[in-house]
Amino acid sequence: MERVVVAGVDRSAHSRLAADWAAHEALWRGLPLRVVHVTPLDSLDAPELWPYRPEAVAPRVAAELAACHPALRVKSLRLAGAAVRALLFQGGDAEMIVLGVRGEGGWAGLSLGSAALAVAGAAACPVVLVPSGLAGTGLGHRPDKVTLAVDARDPADGAIGFAFDTARRRGLRLHVLHAGPPPAAETGPSPYSPSAPAAHAARAEQEMALLAEALRPWRDKYPHVRVLEDVVLFDPARALVRTSGNAALLVVGRGIGGGIGRVAYTVARHTRCPLAVVPA
Repeated sequence: MERVVVAGVDRSAHSRLAADWAAHEALWRGLPLRVVHVTPLDSLDAPELWPYRPEAVAPRVAAELAACHPALRVKSLRLAGAAVRALLFQGGDAEMIVLGVRGEGGWAGLSLGSAALAVAGAAACPVVLVPSGLAGTGLGHRPDKVTLAVDARDPADGAIGFAFDTARRRGLRLHVLHAGPPPAAETGPSPYSPSAPAAHAARAEQEMALLAEALRPWRDKYPHVRVLEDVVLFDPARALVRTSGNAALLVVGRGIGGGIGRVAYTVARHTRCPLAVVPA
């Protein structure tokens, strides 16, 4: 069975932006796009439960995307029920699920929708969360890298493989970011002592060696991907949000337990580029 890229849409402009991103990704990967709209049962009146008055959200978005991207293979699907459950089921044959960080629900100023959060935390495939204001969409600037968050002490193979493959398909650089713990001299009572810079440099060198070792087999597997290895000795979420303005995509791994984790949650709230949450 051929894999598909799934785009979950509603009536919001956020989801339409996400669907357009999904269309480009489907073209990059040579896969069809499935545009899915889920209507909650409690919002339907009796006539709408019949197939004669289906909501036109998914077909309309699919038609718009087909007009913009003539080479795109796209179909629409309208479902009724619980949105999260329906989208998780769609992930069974999906290469990825693409959602807007926010949907039509919630309130003004809400930065992360509950459905997007739930799907990203439980899907069997990667979930890409697309923010409403993408960085680098203006003239004169196009991000030229994929940024991957890696814990060099416990590297997540799923996220690493996804990031390398995406960088290869798009011909982009891969920026691998490892956030290591600060040296004791910076967490003790005198972080500005004369020994602090030397301790910082020594710890950074240790962390860089760990990162290089973790990436060695992936560099061998993807020899044509240009890799920039980067180590920071502070909070990884802050580092990722900071670099999101210059990235085409951020990639983070998701643990075996439920939810997307603290780092991914914080990044999803503040990122300026799409965020891919990849299961273990």
